[in-house]
Amino acid sequence: MLNKSKDKRTSLTRYWTSRYLLTLCVGLTIVAFFSAIWIRHTTLQNRLDMLEFMGEEISNRLADSITSNSSAGPPEAPNGNKVDPGLFRDRERFMDMGIKPNIYIVDTKGNIISTNQPKGPIEQKSLPSSVISLKDDVVKYKSEDSPQLNYAVKKKIEIDDKTVGYVIITETKENLTHLNQEYSQLAIMIGGLALLGLGAIYFLSRRLAKPIKDVAYAAKQVQDGNYHIQLPDNIKEEEVYELVHSFQDMALRLEQLEAMRTELLAGVTHELKTPVTSISGLLQAIQDDVVEGEDLKEFIRMAVNETKKLKTMVGDLLAFNSFSVNAIPVKLENFEINQTIKDTVSQWELTQDTEDIELALETLSEPRQVEIDLVRFQQVFTNLFTNAKQAMKGKGKITVTLTETKADIRIRVADTGGGIPNEEQNLIFERFYRGENKKYEIRGLGLGLPLSKMMAQSIGGDLRLIESSKKGTIFEVKVPKL
Repeated sequence: MLNKSKDKRTSLTRYWTSRYLLTLCVGLTIVAFFSAIWIRHTTLQNRLDMLEFMGEEISNRLADSITSNSSAGPPEAPNGNKVDPGLFRDRERFMDMGIKPNIYIVDTKGNIISTNQPKGPIEQKSLPSSVISLKDDVVKYKSEDSPQLNYAVKKKIEIDDKTVGYVIITETKENLTHLNQEYSQLAIMIGGLALLGLGAIYFLSRRLAKPIKDVAYAAKQVQDGNYHIQLPDNIKEEEVYELVHSFQDMALRLEQLEAMRTELLAGVTHELKTPVTSISGLLQAIQDDVVEGEDLKEFIRMAVNETKKLKTMVGDLLAFNSFSVNAIPVKLENFEINQTIKDTVSQWELTQDTEDIELALETLSEPRQVEIDLVRFQQVFTNLFTNAKQAMKGKGKITVTLTETKADIRIRVADTGGGIPNEEQNLIFERFYRGENKKYEIRGLGLGLPLSKMMAQSIGGDLRLIESSKKGTIFEVKVPKL
């Protein structure tokens, strides 16, 4: 019993939409992750640059203020040891970075002269020596009372090329990288891309699935025996277009084959019924004493001939069915091809009335070994020679030519008959098919060429029609060589 879970199916649109959406979400998540890292890094750098600019500006203003007051000492305002608080407020409003950094005015020993936040995170009278001693304008450090990483921007206060103090601006890394608006904008952008991608994926998946659904529905119609299907023709995708039109061509071909099968079955039935009817009529006449003497013997001879024909046709049917199911074993042996084809031609000439037929043979210049089943090989060429004789109506020329390639020997059989009509050339290897000319002139089931092709393929070769015209027909048999 089949597992029910294996019978569950999902629509093509849902299947691909879900997988494309998963891929899109994974991709957008990765993009969002790296975008957030990039925004965080860029924001940190921009804010540090702005802090440096603000420190430089405060340092220059203090230097100008001290110079104007003719004081070469530490950076003190004219009204005492305090710097004008307006200096800090002006700078903060000017920068407008969304943060409130700690601004310190210190002397060369690190003692704090003034700050914008007297109750800020640094309560001591001087800044850490690590901040003062480093030569870099931007330093990272950790305070003793907090594990947070801090950034410090240090700018010199210089008067007459002499450093009299420093402007130090500090802020935690968390505050410097903190963002609200940018992350919100990123989230909106990623969400918008996700919705847009979902819509595009759904639309494209549905567009791809529609013609496939149409083909699937058409396949059910063909399965039910309805070959008159209608599929869309305005398809831009090349692969889907080829799929749809290939299926339409297949349906048309199946319709033709179904019609031909019905016709051929009727033809086979008629061919088998004809000798049976003849035999029945001949035997009925003998039974009713309608004929006597020599006529009686002639009727018996005719009945025997019709029986042989019936036996041949039934034998062809059995042989074809046996080959179709690989029920006939093939015995491959090594033979020299020149001698083998000579023997095959001679045997056919002995069994046929070839008085008005010229048969020419062009063998290879050197002996070549092939691996074949001799019986099947000779059956193929016997059928080709017989077909050639029938096409020439018992008078003409048959030419057998051998050539070789690196892998095989190729044997062409050319006749000077009337040829095969162009519209019939694609059908000659169909089982039970008989051309219009042959249908009314020669009795048979239309299994000769299909059976010959199967025999050639059973020994590792092939049989194909090279060309056919009113000047004649050329078939080629290919057999592998050693």
